[in-house]
Amino acid sequence: MKYFSLLALLFPAVTLQAQERYNILWLSCEDIDPSLSCYGAKGIETPNIDRLAKEGIRFDNAYSTVGVCAPSRSSIITGVYPVSMGTHNMRTSHQVLYKGIDGDKYPSFQAVTGKRGRNIPAYSAVPAPEIKCFTEYLRTAGYYCTNNAKCDYQFYPPFTAWDENGFDADYKHTPKGMPFFSVYNHEVTHESRIWKKANDPMLINPKEIDLPDYYPDIEVVRKDVGRKYSNIAELDAQIGLRIKQLEEEGLLNKTIIVFWSDHGGPMLRQKRAVGNTGLHVPLIIRFPDKRYAGTVSKDLVSLMDLAPTMLSVAGIKPPEYMQGHAFLGDYKTEKREAIYGSADRFDEVYDFSRSVINGKFSYIRNFNPGTPLIYRNQYREQIDMTRELIEMDKNGELTGGAAYIFRDQREVEELYDLENDPDEINNLAKDPKYRKQLIKMRKQLAAWQLKIGDKGFIDEYDLVQMFWPGLVQPVTEDVTIKESKKSIVLSCKTEGASIGYQLDSQIGGKRWMLYTEPLYLKQGQKLVTRAIRYGYQVSKPIQFNMK
Repeated sequence: MKYFSLLALLFPAVTLQAQERYNILWLSCEDIDPSLSCYGAKGIETPNIDRLAKEGIRFDNAYSTVGVCAPSRSSIITGVYPVSMGTHNMRTSHQVLYKGIDGDKYPSFQAVTGKRGRNIPAYSAVPAPEIKCFTEYLRTAGYYCTNNAKCDYQFYPPFTAWDENGFDADYKHTPKGMPFFSVYNHEVTHESRIWKKANDPMLINPKEIDLPDYYPDIEVVRKDVGRKYSNIAELDAQIGLRIKQLEEEGLLNKTIIVFWSDHGGPMLRQKRAVGNTGLHVPLIIRFPDKRYAGTVSKDLVSLMDLAPTMLSVAGIKPPEYMQGHAFLGDYKTEKREAIYGSADRFDEVYDFSRSVINGKFSYIRNFNPGTPLIYRNQYREQIDMTRELIEMDKNGELTGGAAYIFRDQREVEELYDLENDPDEINNLAKDPKYRKQLIKMRKQLAAWQLKIGDKGFIDEYDLVQMFWPGLVQPVTEDVTIKESKKSIVLSCKTEGASIGYQLDSQIGGKRWMLYTEPLYLKQGQKLVTRAIRYGYQVSKPIQFNMK
């Protein structure tokens, strides 16, 4: 296995702009850490994902920004930290799928109580006006973009972000001559599948897997952790079918494949955790020309870096507002010195923690010290082992690492040596030998929070008021059409609005073209146009007939 630093990579002298542009295919999954055989996991074989690693780049130090899906996915689609744009509380609403251009409906009440006892309504976050889904830049550059099918961005998926968005979305619909960017999300490894698939055949032997040091070795733990591994084995088979389909269609040698998970594992001390155990994810990128085949990167990579990196690989300069770093392509930047993570509201429970991970150490700052490390959360307590461990803790039956994660009160600061303690059960924050490291990472975190404008300090109810004054969702202004002898110019007074349009036979269909430059219509052509500012209601349809 070859190791390299991304900074040392040099692309061939002939860039992709001078060749046929590669397609880009994202094979995303949910809730897995690097529990794959290509990462050295025991008791499981993942030959199809291993093949991607053998023919591509395996990233050993990849991390999500949050240990839960919706905030993490908001950073992946925008290249901006959730706590910077206000998408950090899980969830703003249950709008996790695209339901058409007018599908953003929000009940005024949901079962979430704010820190000050005020009801938090269902809402859509409103990112800064310049922030866009990075797919808009790909569409502008001529890519056909499809998403099948999960969105979960904390704001309703804008109709301008995708050519196709839904369970029918497929790169097979790409018009001839266009490259595609397509996403397929695989849900088989989601946390909920631990209990939903409890009675399915087990594809691995639970006795052969390694348990983290924070779990007792008891039957119910091996059963549920075994189900996690079994679901990963099922995921691998699904990935194999995707690869086979590309081969049969003659697209494998024309498509960049990116495999990633939205955050770490689905179990206790994994999902929703802000340190290494919650944020560490697998990431593999395979180039069709076998570039860097079989290499391993030890550089730090955040999933939010995927947005600028995909633009960079496509020869598109990432916009300056993106806080992610391009780690490949024409616009790659210097490698990261640290990864930053966050934990805030998770469903009905409020957390407030931040983390810095540099590959060797993880530092966690708890802004609600004195609260338990393992807090009660109704959703995850549907897993048998979670309920059993809670009971064992009540009865004083837990020891070692399991007793540590069930401590009644967490410290203000946590510091872990990841080389010797990847499960983060030996807090070194008060050890004088690590004082210098503690202070360094404490300063890193504070500087980062100031730089990105951490909105975790704002009460969520007040944050919603900032997004939606009076708790009323703003409405995007109607598109203005200006006609000249030669062109049609579309504009919208709402700052940051994206404009979409349909022509002739497209009108009434699902696909909206993204407006980027003046349109040249022929006599008799018809146009319908609408605009959307992310988090706002979509504007009314405006019709135009070219005379």
